[in-house]
Amino acid sequence: MGLLQGATELFPVSSLGHSVIIPSLLHWSFKQSDPSFVPFLVLLHLGTAGALLVLYRTEWVAIIRGFFTAAFRGQIENDNERLAMLLLVGTIPAAILGVFLETRIKSLFASPYEAAGFLIANGILMLAFEVLRRRAERRSTLKEEEFAQAERISFRAAAIVGACQALAFLPGISRSGVTIGGGLLAGLGHQEAARFSFLLATPVILGAGLVEVPQLFSGGVPIGEYLAGMVLAGIAAYASARFLLRYFRSGRLDPYGYYCIGAGLVSLALLRFGL
Repeated sequence: MGLLQGATELFPVSSLGHSVIIPSLLHWSFKQSDPSFVPFLVLLHLGTAGALLVLYRTEWVAIIRGFFTAAFRGQIENDNERLAMLLLVGTIPAAILGVFLETRIKSLFASPYEAAGFLIANGILMLAFEVLRRRAERRSTLKEEEFAQAERISFRAAAIVGACQALAFLPGISRSGVTIGGGLLAGLGHQEAARFSFLLATPVILGAGLVEVPQLFSGGVPIGEYLAGMVLAGIAAYASARFLLRYFRSGRLDPYGYYCIGAGLVSLALLRFGL
């Protein structure tokens, strides 16, 4: 589960969707409806957040310094300060929706059928993002590397990308996929949209960890094994992030869209016939 979550979290294919579907397809003994299932998944996500902190350690030092400097000064004066505030604005929608919809969201985690359906929807979203992006490219003379940097998008665009991130509470909808897609619609290049998505993921995952992970220490779960899963998730996530940042120099979301549609349809068939 740790390797699965870490490998799929940053790819636009929904780690939550895979984490809900795969145990049912493989007939594993634990149940997604178990009270410890969501906290366990969040613990694995902390491994991903740790990998992103390592990958962007230099940027995060500058972002945190920029946040406090701009906050005390009351004015934004450089790109690091602006990026810090953009990430804050982008984090707020997911945080608000997570608090108010927590119980309803968790109920969806128990259904692999719904996760497979959302996985198909995720694939359609990825293809739609690319259709809209190609239309924008045809209207523009800009090359891929000439699109905007994350630090230069508007605060309204950051809020929209953050709102897209909230869709990932649905198992099967990829957080990285919808935020990269939102970044593309905001005028970012693919690689820069991936960078903004990965930076935006970190505070949301850490916040969820503070809320959910303490529930694991109420007793009755193998904490040592869970922590080992978190470490494996972090290793897989680091490798995934490095690959994706290179891939999005010229790659697009289309292959992942087709994969999600195919994987969702196959999963529904396997679940339906009990294979």
